[in-house]
Amino acid sequence: METANDRKAHEKTYGSFIGMLKWAVPLIVAIAAFVVLMIAS
Repeated sequence: METANDRKAHEKTYGSFIGMLKWAVPLIVAIAAFVVLMIAS
């Protein structure tokens, strides 16, 4: 079974992952849009 410490570690790791994802996805979209615009022109 899962202990309380494992649960806390999981929540911390998951929170960090989601926090980075909130910044990474828009950044990747912006870079991809920039590349597409550069190729199109």
